[in-house]
Amino acid sequence: MKRSHFSHLLEINLAMIFVGTSGALGRYVDLPVPVTIASRGILAFLVLFAFCKWKGISLYISSKHRGVVLLSGVLMGLHWVTYFYALQWSSVAIGMLSLFTYPVITAFLEPFILKTKFQKIHLVLGSMVLGGIYFLSPDFNLEDSNTVAISIGVFSAFCYAFRNLILKSKVTEYHGSTLMVYQTGTIGFLLLPAFYFIDIEIVLAQWKGILALAILTTAIGHTLFLMTFKHFSITTVSILSSIQPVYGILIGAVFLKEIPELTTIFGGVLILGSVVIESFRSSKKENLNLEE
Repeated sequence: MKRSHFSHLLEINLAMIFVGTSGALGRYVDLPVPVTIASRGILAFLVLFAFCKWKGISLYISSKHRGVVLLSGVLMGLHWVTYFYALQWSSVAIGMLSLFTYPVITAFLEPFILKTKFQKIHLVLGSMVLGGIYFLSPDFNLEDSNTVAISIGVFSAFCYAFRNLILKSKVTEYHGSTLMVYQTGTIGFLLLPAFYFIDIEIVLAQWKGILALAILTTAIGHTLFLMTFKHFSITTVSILSSIQPVYGILIGAVFLKEIPELTTIFGGVLILGSVVIESFRSSKKENLNLEE
């Protein structure tokens, strides 16, 4: 039986709740960022590899796709590292909201990479997101840690958008867990040298946070997120997933007692307003397609 559009919206929201734990966990784990990301990648790889073997999910990747899948792993690694630096230099709210310039970046890149038709509505939604980003740091000053964090967050957003776009054409051929096995494996391998510069006992002392990052945020959250690529355009996915900062900020407020400032909340309202608009727009488009 064909699943409804509403069920797909619920699925992406569930994915965003899990992925949204990254903000609080990124602030909670007290380790150098490369060590945190390496640990996260290695543990997630082991969990996902075991899951694929248990469920009989094929790990085969065609030779013509291996380069793209490995490149997506490199981009994912860059995204994780820069995003966690943004979290360390600001707050959960600013770190997560700055990352969500990626729907704007996606909207502009998608027509060039996937050869889709550019939609003018995405210019409006993009302007809303950029307006929201302005309110996160109205006084642009490179000596201000929040401004630096936002700049790094935007770079992280670019890596994330590019990774999503190059994987869009592959998710129909491979299971989301298969793609995440290769990406997490690539990240863990590339950052493995980071362990040379730290005492392993310090890493083991942070095992709870690292394990939560590996399983909740990565193995579950990112795999569910990849699976939603089958049901929406990549730009629609990116804008719908802008609900993630809401979940992340709420988690940060509950567990880290980080309450965002009013300007941050206003910026977040502009960013997340684009989610509501795109949700209705994509739902209407889906219903029209079903009627045809």
